[in-house]
Amino acid sequence: MGRLLFFALIAVLVFWAIRSYRHGLKKRQEEAKKETPSIEGEDMVRCTHCGVHLPKSESVLSEGKFFCSDEHRRLHLQQ
Repeated sequence: MGRLLFFALIAVLVFWAIRSYRHGLKKRQEEAKKETPSIEGEDMVRCTHCGVHLPKSESVLSEGKFFCSDEHRRLHLQQ
């Protein structure tokens, strides 16, 4: 009878350990999904002065033209 209880306890502990491991793995996968950038990209624009491509949100817009920095905007307008 004692052996039966011992093996039952071992089975419960193994089951609990596997369940905890799977729960932690699932939680890490969900966190990784949140950190992964979305597949939907952002529009890219080209700097009128130097030609480098950059995300539209990081560009400087002036007179309907995109620039990679305020310095390139200023240099292009001086020409």
